[in-house]
Amino acid sequence: MRFPTSCTSLRLVAEGAATPQAVGSVLVINVSRIGDTLLATPALRALAHAFPEAAITCLAHPRRAEVLEHLPFLARVGRIDKRSAPLLGRLPRQRYDLAFVYGFDRALVSYALRVARRVVAFRQGDAALDARLQPAVAEPRALSRHAVSMRLALLEPLGIRPAGLRLAYRVTSEELAWARERLRVLGSRRPCIGLQVASFPTKAYRDWPVECFAELAARIRARWPETHFLIFGGSEEKTRTAWLAGRLGAAATSFAGALSLRQSAALMSCTHLYVGVDTGPTHIMGCFDIPLVVLYHCHSSSRLLGALEHPCFYPVDHPHPHPCAEETPMSAIGVDTVFAAVARALGEHPPAP
Repeated sequence: MRFPTSCTSLRLVAEGAATPQAVGSVLVINVSRIGDTLLATPALRALAHAFPEAAITCLAHPRRAEVLEHLPFLARVGRIDKRSAPLLGRLPRQRYDLAFVYGFDRALVSYALRVARRVVAFRQGDAALDARLQPAVAEPRALSRHAVSMRLALLEPLGIRPAGLRLAYRVTSEELAWARERLRVLGSRRPCIGLQVASFPTKAYRDWPVECFAELAARIRARWPETHFLIFGGSEEKTRTAWLAGRLGAAATSFAGALSLRQSAALMSCTHLYVGVDTGPTHIMGCFDIPLVVLYHCHSSSRLLGALEHPCFYPVDHPHPHPCAEETPMSAIGVDTVFAAVARALGEHPPAP
């Protein structure tokens, strides 16, 4: 086992110790939604580069951890939440040399303190708890930088630099084979365009009217008559996705509420273009080298949440400047504007024959 290199090792000297401590195991706790889980993957990659011989474990929300599975820079992916955390880590031995905790749940930070020699987290607003962190990091001001940089800020006091800003998701060969077989019945119809029409309920202000999606699809079919649409989404937006599927008829296949998250991701990776609102599955789509047209609300513009280092990203920002109230309607984004982005994406990245 090697010591961490240069600047990183210097910042990991234990108090009172004359030599750096080797880091053989790193724990990251990030209990959040799909998008926020993925937005931390550049930080996970940076840790893997900073500690190339360390085994990195990431504990995530029980229903979101699957988005981290099969990433090459993680040794293990596990599940935890604020309800299970108080029951865990009660054995006397410490399992990790270093831990990073995202968020502000005392139960998760306390768990990390039980199982790691050193814990890094954002300031928790509890003097006693903050005193045990090494260090308690000042969180950047909300909306002051890109969401990826917000997560990387937790690593900055240790001198850990980014190793790329692209989000990471890995589709397995088995998942890809399943998706291709599922789409085989569509024959040669192309382009195959994925549609994500809604965000999760608490972020509904990001939703573009489903009627606008229908009009956009009609415009696309008029230009590219062989287009087939794949409609994605969860059970929460089934009313809207069912309505859209009904409007598009044989030109669309709806998978909304019918697939697991990883199955949806595998299908998304087989599309020729994706059009969607700013939400978790859109962040998954940003991990693939597929043209990506995303509509952003002015409260959370592409400057803050757009796909970084993506080779074919076509953001459509709300015409109202940031910042704005959440009540500002997404209908202000015109169908003409989105269609222009779609036409440019397909013109610059036409589907392979």
